[in-house]
Amino acid sequence: MVAELNRAYVSQIPGFSCCGSASTLKQAREMVGNPELKIDLILLDVYMQQDNGLDLLPTLREAGKTIDVIVISSAADAATIQKSMHYGVVDYLIKPFQFPRFEEALTNWREKKNLMGTHKYYEQADVDRLLHGGSPVVADAKRLPKGLTPQTLRTICQWIDTHPTEEFSTDELAAAVNISRVSCLFITA
Repeated sequence: MVAELNRAYVSQIPGFSCCGSASTLKQAREMVGNPELKIDLILLDVYMQQDNGLDLLPTLREAGKTIDVIVISSAADAATIQKSMHYGVVDYLIKPFQFPRFEEALTNWREKKNLMGTHKYYEQADVDRLLHGGSPVVADAKRLPKGLTPQTLRTICQWIDTHPTEEFSTDELAAAVNISRVSCLFITA
């Protein structure tokens, strides 16, 4: 049931899709080892039937896999969170959580991944954004026009980033990100 909720959440975020789910550590290892599956990000629960999902993390690192991991779990103890961080998880969501926090985790991951793919060398500001998160434009809500929230701006920017070669009208953009055309005109004007 939790996997289905995560799958439904993923489907609501433009540019993301779920390529599968595993209920056991063995299934997860098989999926990660399958060269036909292109996995960029794993949403990992600590409690996987009889297994500890965190046991997948050393497997990924030892195999040299560059798959990022976001832990989504009810495990809130310091040892589990520290172990997750030690293995390089990019975010940790404690259940229960709300969709906006889930969306933030995935969109922040995508922003960092996109930034990593665009430069051969980095400025300090880029490294700061990678390590401390957030785009300066989105993070500084005081600089946004009245009525434009950081979340709406982030959603619009992400949609545009995932469709770099497409031409679109404000009507098409508004429909794609589920905002009103008036809002879209205000934002793009």
